[in-house]
Amino acid sequence: MRDKHGIQAEGLAREFKGGIRAVAGIELKVSPGEIYGFLGPNGAGKSTTVHMLTTLLPPSGGWARVAGYDVVKHGPRVRAAIGAALQEAALDPFLTAREHLRLQSSLHGLSRKLRLERADELLERVGLTQAANRKVKGYSGGMKRRLDIALALVHEPSILFLDEPTTGLDPQSRSALWSEVGRLAKGEGVTVFLTTQYLEEADVLADRVGIIHRGHIVAEGTPAELKAEIGRPTVEAVPHDQSQRASISEVLSQFGAPTPGSPNAVSVRCEHEADLADIVRALDAADLHVAQIQLHEPTLDDVFLAKTGTSLEGATEEEELEAVPA
Repeated sequence: MRDKHGIQAEGLAREFKGGIRAVAGIELKVSPGEIYGFLGPNGAGKSTTVHMLTTLLPPSGGWARVAGYDVVKHGPRVRAAIGAALQEAALDPFLTAREHLRLQSSLHGLSRKLRLERADELLERVGLTQAANRKVKGYSGGMKRRLDIALALVHEPSILFLDEPTTGLDPQSRSALWSEVGRLAKGEGVTVFLTTQYLEEADVLADRVGIIHRGHIVAEGTPAELKAEIGRPTVEAVPHDQSQRASISEVLSQFGAPTPGSPNAVSVRCEHEADLADIVRALDAADLHVAQIQLHEPTLDDVFLAKTGTSLEGATEEEELEAVPA
């Protein structure tokens, strides 16, 4: 199952009617066996990128190779090498999980004996053995998502695309899925291309992260490297009396520049290495009282904020299909 080529793209772009560029000429290089986290808000271009890399959508510009094959010229070979679990699971509510797996494996040309063995193996792997013979219409969202991933693994692909796989899942299902993704990459050498809007997911799973914003990759590197670029922690103080907000902001400005934070808090990004005790002493000297004060180490959301001027957690679907300058 080990992939020898990974994923490469250069100038990859997709333009829709009206001149709207959902993906604006991105560069990608994902190494074999790597978990690559593609991080961004809804409408940033994540799913459009996945659709091009999985041959579901032709690029408007540039090129991409997946498992060594051109996504335009060698579509069938790309599809034979990859597995994909996209945002909407294509499941028949009147079939059981076992029937889904047998059907999928027959479409991939597996022998009857191998179909049976593969179904049992994958049902156990995704924790659906007990529910294997139940119709999918009675499954929870997490169970459907796990079945969808099992279907993507039937033919032992060398590259796995997961498009926001944990959206809507409860914490336990999300943790189980993270464990399986990590096992596939580290244990079996599967290359994983994971799109997500969850900061924690990218931080925990990804070997490297690409941050996409309005069709452009604005930052790329390991989570640790990206956070190290920011380097400076944030101090956030909640005034005990909101009438003192301006005065507290003035004191905190001695330690750094204002930055977005919690609605009731005053926040600054420290210009130098911060000592919380010094900040508290400065507030005391000004006879200012805070209900809460915290020092936050840099996060991937801080990286996103630094690169785009907006917080990923605050980004909305208003960006979806927004025009991007060529």
